[in-house]
Amino acid sequence: MKISLNNLGKRYNREWIFRNLTFQFYINKRYAITGPNGSGKSTLLQIIGGSTIHNEGEISYNESEKSVGYENIFKRISFAAPYLEVVEEMTLTEFFTFHQKMKGWISSVDTKEIIGILGLQKSSHKQIRYFSSGMKQRVKLAQAIFSNVPVVLLDEPLTNLDDDGILLYHSLIKGYCNNRLVIVSSNDKNEYSFCEEKIDMLHYK
Repeated sequence: MKISLNNLGKRYNREWIFRNLTFQFYINKRYAITGPNGSGKSTLLQIIGGSTIHNEGEISYNESEKSVGYENIFKRISFAAPYLEVVEEMTLTEFFTFHQKMKGWISSVDTKEIIGILGLQKSSHKQIRYFSSGMKQRVKLAQAIFSNVPVVLLDEPLTNLDDDGILLYHSLIKGYCNNRLVIVSSNDKNEYSFCEEKIDMLHYK
């Protein structure tokens, strides 16, 4: 998968958040989108993921030298962010089973194994609404990282995680994100220390 941004720009009302952003993301590489609060990090990640529309420029997706239509991007991209909700009325097992039917897991794991990797075996049949914020963040990360997609987008992935959760995050990246395109939006170096390239949003003001 290759994602190409050409003179991309986004504004809210009359204020431009960023403009003239040209960049290419390639499979098998890891990228960080950095900048202070309000610089457009999350907005750019949402545009790449197809959940927010840009105001100028173009974005294109190519897989195996073939163009992928914007309407089909959701099948190839997973997204984790603190502000995205999970279905809290479901138990953890129900939620993961539902997600597996919708998007599928990577071939090396199944739902039971994922729950074990997260250290949430004792909560597998508990409704997610009773989870702590850190437990919910683990679920969101797993939903994104274990999805059978070539592109993984992560917005402030360490939010609400304790030290053990931080170690888990880096273990998931190292163990399950090879041969994929990973983009992390963050101003915390611990969240993107493994990234090979960085986009500083302040360059596009």
